[in-house]
Amino acid sequence: MSLAKRPYRQTARAAAAETLRARVVTAFHDLLLKRWIDEITLDEVAASAGTTRQTVIRLFGGKDGLLEAVLGLIRAEAGPRVAMSGGVTRRSALEALATHYETVGDMVVRFLAQEERHAALRPLLEQGRREHRAWVAETFDPAPAGLGEIERERRVTRLVVATDIYTWKLLRRDFGKSRDEVVRLMAGLIDNELREDA
Repeated sequence: MSLAKRPYRQTARAAAAETLRARVVTAFHDLLLKRWIDEITLDEVAASAGTTRQTVIRLFGGKDGLLEAVLGLIRAEAGPRVAMSGGVTRRSALEALATHYETVGDMVVRFLAQEERHAALRPLLEQGRREHRAWVAETFDPAPAGLGEIERERRVTRLVVATDIYTWKLLRRDFGKSRDEVVRLMAGLIDNELREDA
């Protein structure tokens, strides 16, 4: 009989540990939306998560481990957009991009502002830049006719600027445009670029 209970206990323990990890990551995430990374202490993260500093260290090793966990959440949020199949309309692609930016945009902009101070941010932000560029090229300019390599790179760069997170921040946060208006403005920038090169 004790053998039957053991797998249940291990499963329950594993579920409790995963719930605790999620609570700690959420607490750190929420603090990151309000303050800079170096202003946040592990004691504050622990208190917000309802655990101890030692537990946070045991689970994540410190702030870099916590950052990696939060960055993993952001990466997961990008999954549906990045995995969109070819042949999707520009509007659908921009809707997916806007949804992604509405979900994680403010956090990513905060990370970009702190990139030079925290080496743990650089790999993910660089990966994000590469993936965004590849997604833009594939989604909005998959088979350019008659463009040389240099001109194609220039066009892709202009399309990246049209869809970049800083463009979203400028339009959405600084200019106060609605989500739908941001999509329309980005679509106009893309349409103008592709029309000029046609």
